Amino acid sequence: MLSLFTHLADIVAYEALALDKSSSLGTAVHFFIEDTTKIFFLLVVMIYLIGYGRTYISTEKVRAWLSGKSRFTGYVLAAILGAVTPFCSCSSVPLFIAFLSAGIPLGVTMAFLITSPIINEIAVVLLGEAIGIHFTISYVVIGLSLGILGGALVDYLKLQKWVEPFVWEIQVPVTQEAGISGWQARERSARREVIDIIKRVWLYVLLGVGLGAGLHGYVPREWFVANAGPDNHFAVPLAILAGIPLYANAAGVIPVAQVLLDKGVQIGTIMAFIMSIVAISLPELMILRRVLKPQMLFFFAGFLFVSFNVVGYLFNFFFGG
Repeated sequence: MLSLFTHLADIVAYEALALDKSSSLGTAVHFFIEDTTKIFFLLVVMIYLIGYGRTYISTEKVRAWLSGKSRFTGYVLAAILGAVTPFCSCSSVPLFIAFLSAGIPLGVTMAFLITSPIINEIAVVLLGEAIGIHFTISYVVIGLSLGILGGALVDYLKLQKWVEPFVWEIQVPVTQEAGISGWQARERSARREVIDIIKRVWLYVLLGVGLGAGLHGYVPREWFVANAGPDNHFAVPLAILAGIPLYANAAGVIPVAQVLLDKGVQIGTIMAFIMSIVAISLPELMILRRVLKPQMLFFFAGFLFVSFNVVGYLFNFFFGG
């Protein structure tokens, strides 16, 4: 079915605009039209379906599910909930406070915060289209595993002392939200979520696809192979360091990742780059600094930096070429 967007791009780029198929401009424009229309279609459909399902989940339900569980069960549930709930870095601070005030252990809370930015519906939809379903499943499993491992380490090392003292003093009342009931209300909620998310990511999609189109049409494959290919043994850490100062989300970076893969950059390097941007970007760290002391922030960023390196090198070793 997705071949429809290739045919649409053929019509617009090569018939309506009369661009040369073999030219850099024609290739770039075709890429931009095909990927833009395809990504927006996938986002609308998947966000609607996932948004409808999320009408059964509220912040209070998340807190209730995580409270009173065994430690390992808490890590697993927190990581899963971080993957399926619509919370991003902008909501990390109030969620951090709310979870701790409800008696949820710090490690369980950190498992949620680690997983939440790495895995979301946008990342899953776009990764599945860009690099294949098997790598997307691997990405999800890695994100969940890092959340569980990171949370367990926080509790094992007893890092509560590195949380800002005011966080422990805040008392947030636990109330039960009424939630959404009835298919019409759920449908309206899902539709609003589609509109809200598309409003927030449309520019990133256009910028990401635009950058990808430029790289696809004008930068030769040999340049990427020479600078970020298998012969550069430092490609993975350099990709992670390059991602930290960038401010983007999955909608903006994954279209670029598709081009990098086509140009010969190894899959592990690409995955490390994506995870770095969405999980340890400077904006994310600056937000978390409000509730975490510098030592905890250093641990958080250091743990993810080392983990992303391990993931990148392992994937390059097993799937590289």
